[in-house]
Amino acid sequence: MERTKAEQEQLDREFAEARSKGQLGYREQALKLYPWICAKCAREFSGKNLRELTVHHKDHNHDNNPADGSNWELLCLYCHDNEHARYLEAPDHNAAVAGAKKTSSATHNPFADLASLLKDKK
Repeated sequence: MERTKAEQEQLDREFAEARSKGQLGYREQALKLYPWICAKCAREFSGKNLRELTVHHKDHNHDNNPADGSNWELLCLYCHDNEHARYLEAPDHNAAVAGAKKTSSATHNPFADLASLLKDKK
């Protein structure tokens, strides 16, 4: 989605003001770098609903903010919540899998006697 000239000018004014106050954060940087589209559901944002577009840290480390934006992706509120819920549930799942009893591999071979069965048919 292409930004309108008015939207881009407004954004540039807001960034200039924030930069002059030393307040340009990673959200503003990400909005400047990336199109205003949710990276998961592809919903487009502009104007008033832009506040619903959030910056997600791919490695879940909010202190990792490279200037090139390589650790960020823009997600809508819903996809962002879903991403964090999946991340929070993963350790529990992994711990449960790690704590599960180890079972031996299958010993049954369904084709073990196949050659003799085929020989009988001939």
